Amino acid sequence: MTLPGHDQSASRIRMEWGPTGATAVPADYAVVVDVLSFTTTLSVAIERGIEVFPFRWRDSRAAEHAMRHGATLAVGRFEALSRGDARHVSLSPASLSEVEGIERLVLPSPNGSTISFALADSGAQVVGACLRNAGAVARWLAPRVAEGASVVVVPGGERWYDDTLRPAVEDLWGAGAVLAGLIDDDAALEGSASPEARMAVAAWRAARLPDDLLHCASGVELTEVGFVADVEIAAQHDVSEVVPLLVDESFRDASVLRPAAPRLRRVDP
Repeated sequence: MTLPGHDQSASRIRMEWGPTGATAVPADYAVVVDVLSFTTTLSVAIERGIEVFPFRWRDSRAAEHAMRHGATLAVGRFEALSRGDARHVSLSPASLSEVEGIERLVLPSPNGSTISFALADSGAQVVGACLRNAGAVARWLAPRVAEGASVVVVPGGERWYDDTLRPAVEDLWGAGAVLAGLIDDDAALEGSASPEARMAVAAWRAARLPDDLLHCASGVELTEVGFVADVEIAAQHDVSEVVPLLVDESFRDASVLRPAAPRLRRVDP
């Protein structure tokens, strides 16, 4: 149950963290942000014409899910390394940037997938955003917001060792980049943004890429174990025009789909 005020319903443009925040702040459209690396990998896959099936678990159920959908199963970064086979597709965006011959991909990501499906269960239309496609997502959302729709942007964050949420600054930047795109397209919308959303915009405007992404905690973590290429790909801003839209069980490019309009949730002016 959400406490009064925490749903940000007085504002049409909203921001809240992680899986719990995804259920606490309902909206007509919801944007999942996991820069390192779920939504970055998602953007790269969609660019390459791959339909992506996010999946909550990284166990035998993922393999069964892939078989059911006639899809390739992405393995973990370290599993791909241990196999010593560059052909294995993983959560690493770099592993997908050169892949050929894959049409469907199951992408296990407990955090990103859980958030995506929780938002979809709330009735929202769900899109995936990262730094690479933040502008494209903002442009896709802008006419819908202009027509009165509400939007929540959900930076996924990471997990501490005790499984509590670790707010990850790279996801705050990604959220802010999408929100800044909305506000920059229509200055009047700034008054419709919650304080949480405006905080994310301020964080984004203070970021210096690619250096900040390479030197933030998550970037250092990946760089030190050999995945600097993933961080460099994730640091690219507005290089992609894809808008991954969750339709039933998979993400597809919204530019080639005609989704039904959601029933708008009324908010006080």
